Amino acid sequence: MPNNPPTPPLTVRAIRTTPVEVPPTFILGTSAGAIRQVPLLLVDVETEEGVTGRSYMFCHMRSVVVAVAALLGDVERVVKGDKADPPALWAKLLKRFTLIGVQGVLRMAISSFDVAFWDAVAQAAKQPLCRLLGAEPRPIPAYNSCGLGPRDDLSALADEAEKLLAVGEFRAVKLRLGYPTLREDIDAVRAVRKRIGDDVALMVDYNQALSIDEALLRGRALDAEGVYWLEEPIRHDDYAGAARLGRELKTPLQIGENFSLPIGMATALEHAKPRYVMPDLERIGGVTGWREAAQLAAVNRVPMSSHLFPEVSAYLLAATPTRHYLEYVDWADVLLQEPLRLADGHALVPDRPGNGLVWNEDAVARHRFE
Repeated sequence: MPNNPPTPPLTVRAIRTTPVEVPPTFILGTSAGAIRQVPLLLVDVETEEGVTGRSYMFCHMRSVVVAVAALLGDVERVVKGDKADPPALWAKLLKRFTLIGVQGVLRMAISSFDVAFWDAVAQAAKQPLCRLLGAEPRPIPAYNSCGLGPRDDLSALADEAEKLLAVGEFRAVKLRLGYPTLREDIDAVRAVRKRIGDDVALMVDYNQALSIDEALLRGRALDAEGVYWLEEPIRHDDYAGAARLGRELKTPLQIGENFSLPIGMATALEHAKPRYVMPDLERIGGVTGWREAAQLAAVNRVPMSSHLFPEVSAYLLAATPTRHYLEYVDWADVLLQEPLRLADGHALVPDRPGNGLVWNEDAVARHRFE
């Protein structure tokens, strides 16, 4: 467990939530379906000292937004009035909810509180979150993950790749695969590669669409296509299958968005032995869980990227010893006073207190739903 940084004393007063739904700039197609609206839950943790910390959760569907908001009411009842640092509050919440199990939407609720409270602590310390964690703000290599889902028109697919790269002078982009046939997967890869050139890193993601035999078949074909990594080709918790893919394929295996808390990542590192990992902030356990995950990656010498939540993840990657790539999506941009800035293929970590999230209240009101 990493040493905890000194933190200003803050007292939890209340947790406020706001449900919103925003349209993505690009439709995010995956092998499991297309995301045409992005439901988010905005979380504000108010303190008696007048500092408000912020976070948001991507909830996949409106009903999950409602469920997480309701569970945050239970979280508030546990921590209200507490004067403690974030890891202490995390430990208290884990103990309180042991019998139900800190998984699924409950884990999302606790993680969203943790991220917001770390933001409040960093603001009170008048430090960017990464500096509070012992690192300086720095540009973080990023890839654009806003679109490039499966589509029939390969020319349009290649056009979209060009548009995604132009947004922030990106030199890396993610392509979702899982077409009905291997031939279609390879055609999509080649159409994009022909348009973007050989100097751009092209990640591919199957979103758990394949059996182990099909993953071996398609993975061997992709080995000849120069893709940067092969992400979640099989069920996320099939660690024996992942280890086999790692042994038999040349393309590095990337897993991790479904790691549940650091213990889940530790198990995966032991049994799946992936070349790369990419924890998700709402599943790994917020900032507190991320810090432990980053230590695991460092001990195992595994490059660690992020999954979603680029605004906060950029600060955390700055403090991650084996930092690799930031996954960039722009879903929250319309809701923020200062969206994450991009330049020369990097996310620019702001040198200002907190985690960078300040709501544009007019935009939030426009996108709110009941």
